[in-house]
Amino acid sequence: MPGTPDTPETIVAFDFGLRRIGVAVGQDVTASANPVAAIKNSDSGPDWQAIACIVGEWHPSRLVVGMPLHVDGSPAEMAAAIREFIAELGRFELPIEQVDERYSSLEAGELLKSERAAGLRGRIKKEAIDSMAAALIAKRWLEKSA
Repeated sequence: MPGTPDTPETIVAFDFGLRRIGVAVGQDVTASANPVAAIKNSDSGPDWQAIACIVGEWHPSRLVVGMPLHVDGSPAEMAAAIREFIAELGRFELPIEQVDERYSSLEAGELLKSERAAGLRGRIKKEAIDSMAAALIAKRWLEKSA
């Protein structure tokens, strides 16, 4: 249930990757989202302590996870790993929603490149792309639930 003006809703969004998980925070009153971090992910799993710190700091009312889909709408190869990640996010006892994240990383890269060309940022790191992709995922959810 999206927040009302009396109860703004904060979300934490994730762009899952096998090496890094981009994280962003969004808020429904302003319909804005900002990149927060890129959390390490490895064969042994995500850095759950870092994720718990972010959830504890922002106190979201829900979590949003990007689910990559093919052009025809079928799940991409990463879907199984993302479903496992979503299941583990259940430890935070918050509602979890999925958003189509097609092209979010490409869009994030292009956005950061345009900021660099405008002199607004320096060198673009992969971590910045991941967290910006999470911000785009958060914005998509906010737009969908407005």
